[in-house]
Amino acid sequence: MVDENLLQYLEQFVTEKRRQTFKEVISNRTRHFTVVLENIFQSHNASAVVRSCDVFGIQDIHTIENSYINKVSRKIAKGSQKWLDFHRFKDENSNTKDCFNALKSKGYQIIATTPHNDSCYLSDFDITKKSAFVFGVEREGVSDFMLENADGYLKIPMVGFTESLNISVAAAIILQDVTTRLRKSDINWQLTEEEKNETYAKWIESSIKNLEKHKSFYYSQK
Repeated sequence: MVDENLLQYLEQFVTEKRRQTFKEVISNRTRHFTVVLENIFQSHNASAVVRSCDVFGIQDIHTIENSYINKVSRKIAKGSQKWLDFHRFKDENSNTKDCFNALKSKGYQIIATTPHNDSCYLSDFDITKKSAFVFGVEREGVSDFMLENADGYLKIPMVGFTESLNISVAAAIILQDVTTRLRKSDINWQLTEEEKNETYAKWIESSIKNLEKHKSFYYSQK
């Protein structure tokens, strides 16, 4: 729960223009779709996907870190990582399964992105269901576990000799397509009011220098 009085106090340290920008961006955020990065080892690829998630309004990113630690390159992400919520699965031997179960418990269907099976073409993908798009490690793609347990498969039509796209390019194409269609639909895709408020409060705090000093002063006056 957001402490509304504290939030009101902290807002004075953030410009009105920035506060309005936060509210406008949050109004376009969604949890109807989310992204899963499974064991990505090249930080520039993961960072580019993070940037695309911010650009297209995806609020949550789930990272499965079985063999590689997910690192975000500030140069490539351009600060976009500051405005997203990361859910990292990196501590157990069952990271992939734990991430899968966590998403299912939140009502997501798991969609493995792969050009190699009888996948649904992007243009035919049904956007009405909450979906988690899984992007796998370079070359090998998504894991066998994801392939065997996914609710569906998705691919981008390609007519050249190359059978796959770079993960960051594939993610950008998919997210641009599904979020554009989502915003034109009647689906209730936006964050709840509570989620909007929580996100706004978090962004306000992340924008304030000497935050703890200001919070300490606030509490000392109560």
